[in-house]
Amino acid sequence: MRIRTVLTRAAAVGAAAVLAATALTACGGNDSTDEAANPYGLLQPGVIRAGTLTDAPPNVYLKDGKFTGFDNDLLTAVAGKVGLKVEFVGTDFSALLSQVNNRKFDVGSSSITVTEARKKTVDFGNGYDFGYFGLDVPAGSPITGFDQLAGKRVVVVQGTVQDDFATREKLDPVRVPDYNGAVNQLKAGTADAWIAPAEIGDKSAADSNGKIKVAAKQLSPAPTAYAVAKGNDKLREALDKGLDEVIADGTWSRLQAQYYPGRPIPADFTPGSGSVPVPSPSAAS
Repeated sequence: MRIRTVLTRAAAVGAAAVLAATALTACGGNDSTDEAANPYGLLQPGVIRAGTLTDAPPNVYLKDGKFTGFDNDLLTAVAGKVGLKVEFVGTDFSALLSQVNNRKFDVGSSSITVTEARKKTVDFGNGYDFGYFGLDVPAGSPITGFDQLAGKRVVVVQGTVQDDFATREKLDPVRVPDYNGAVNQLKAGTADAWIAPAEIGDKSAADSNGKIKVAAKQLSPAPTAYAVAKGNDKLREALDKGLDEVIADGTWSRLQAQYYPGRPIPADFTPGSGSVPVPSPSAAS
């Protein structure tokens, strides 16, 4: 009886050891499988969850319940080149970069200007667009330039490079969470001016029924790019690859012509890696 008990216990221990080894092997196998199925570390394999805005046409906005605009349509095309889909989610710009780095979103898509300060929070892909600062004012305003803003009530969207510019110029800006808030301040006469991304300022003025006008523009010193979490090099590199492909096939030029008709491209701006030729809009159409 004692011999049988000892043998039974030995068999049980042996079986447990086999199960444990099998479990460890399975875990290691799952890690390998997970990495193969989700090489870019996405929240959902095969799908980029992109944080974006809802109220900043023509760059990023909602139309008939669908996220669209130059940045978002371009990201969809870029993702398609590397076999990925995109799910857009609306958020406030002031929270976007921290949400990307905290992995709430895989990518930030919102005409994000690359700055040294922002590089401390997120990593950026290659630049895909350039931008101008626009100065929007209420109709009838005597303001005609950025040099006339001292002592004025100037509104900016919090956390933007326009906010940085106004702060650097010691304008003590009024900060609002979104572009609709800035437009409403101008319409209500509670702000003297709004420093905006020029394309968004142009569209807002055009849609204001004459209540807002564009007073001035100036070129922004840095490109815009998609943001990814710090250290997610595989996703960043995949986006850079896809961007070069949509530049080469004419998609980038076509979207430029669609969303920014007539806007001149600065001679010193080259989208993507710079290693692929950029077709003209006419050749891409």
